[in-house]
Amino acid sequence: MNRLRPLLLTACLAFVAGAVTAQDMPVQSVPAPNATAAAPVVAQAPVRTLAPFDARYAVYRDGKEMGDATLQLVDLGNARWRVDLRIEATRGLMGLAGVDLQQSTVFDVAGDRYRPLSQATVRKALFGKRQVTGSYDWTRHAAQWTGDLKKKRRAAVPLQDGDMSGLLINLAVLRDAVPGATLRYRFVDEGRAREQQYQVAMQREAQQVDDLSYAALRVDRVRAGADTTTLWVVEAVPMPIRIYQRDDEGDTLELRLIDYREV
Repeated sequence: MNRLRPLLLTACLAFVAGAVTAQDMPVQSVPAPNATAAAPVVAQAPVRTLAPFDARYAVYRDGKEMGDATLQLVDLGNARWRVDLRIEATRGLMGLAGVDLQQSTVFDVAGDRYRPLSQATVRKALFGKRQVTGSYDWTRHAAQWTGDLKKKRRAAVPLQDGDMSGLLINLAVLRDAVPGATLRYRFVDEGRAREQQYQVAMQREAQQVDDLSYAALRVDRVRAGADTTTLWVVEAVPMPIRIYQRDDEGDTLELRLIDYREV
């Protein structure tokens, strides 16, 4: 695996938080963003082309190391791609419970849009397994999911141009983030559709990865109620170097990049 390279300039993982049993813990390291202080776009995003990668993260639940995660981008050919996330609990009670989450989205690139085509999610734990599959039909402009989810989530969801899954929004943030930008996306995932807005910080901030420090752009998901998601991105790194989530009960989930390779 490659080490992260030092750089002069500069990850809705909502499905991740739902894969584990929460315990109330205070949040210490990441304050909630000011949702009313949206800054105007002040620069144009650099042109970034997709390239396959394989990344490994350490996973922390409420500040305690829980296990490992992998994030992969695979080139399927013919302008089709697949992005995969797997989180596996190997420590503590969640490790004993065998908590394991896997999600994949197959997508194509239509102009400047990442267009989801299909999706699969598998959650495993001591007392069972949950599996959901989804299809995005761009001919009918409708998406629909089957499997272990509520009946109301099985109804078809009308699609709009630009709609993305949670994993694809993370890739879009990497593509679009520039200092001061306000980013808007429509999240369509597991039978739900909602508008999402992200605010990119004006200044880069230091982030530590192992014994190396990087100047990263902080990107906060705003106007999302009590839930928060923050990603830290670096221009020459093709995945977030850190992803942080806090739910409305104060429980946190964090992914910190350990190493990666471009393939």
